[in-house]
Amino acid sequence: MLYERNFRYLNNKQVIYRKYPWEWDDPDFPLEEHDFKTHVFYPDGTYQCYELFRSKAKINTYKSLKWHLLVLWFLNPSMDQDDFHKLAEHLCSKRNGFTTFNVPAQLLKTIVYDVSMQDLDDPPKNKMRKVIFYDNCMLSTIEKLKIVGSLIGKTKRITADNIYETMLSIHDQGDKITVESISKALECSSRTIYRNMPEELKREKELLNKEL
Repeated sequence: MLYERNFRYLNNKQVIYRKYPWEWDDPDFPLEEHDFKTHVFYPDGTYQCYELFRSKAKINTYKSLKWHLLVLWFLNPSMDQDDFHKLAEHLCSKRNGFTTFNVPAQLLKTIVYDVSMQDLDDPPKNKMRKVIFYDNCMLSTIEKLKIVGSLIGKTKRITADNIYETMLSIHDQGDKITVESISKALECSSRTIYRNMPEELKREKELLNKEL
């Protein structure tokens, strides 16, 4: 049985689970790359974007669970260990809609302890993003993909990085990633995508689709 995500606990506790790149606060940040209504574009990409629970994909492995908890611990530095453990319990109850499995209490305790002992001077490992949409931009999936395609396709070259960025955008909308949907977004042929899509990205496509 599938359960809808229960955000009430997170919202009541004011848990931060999404954060835009903090370099936006830097006065030297290139504001000309912003579209304040919908999105921001990073030509060279950024790792400073955490958007937990934005897509329909649920946590379905212990590795993914640990990463989500690590990000939450990083984004909420004022949270004490007791509150963090309660938050983890909420996420790990299948009925709350965040995971596809229940986590035994003792194992959860071990995971929470391991995460809380991590050195968070460096942000948790993350995927690079080039185009980041605001939560309230109100664009449809097709409109977002058109923006992604126009921005990362400026070089007129289809690269593995461009394909990966498009894959992430499709996945974030909760849609299945296909070669046809990628080629449509980048305005090229499916053959071009096949030719420029390394085996690593093919495996990543399958993994992302399994999360839906």
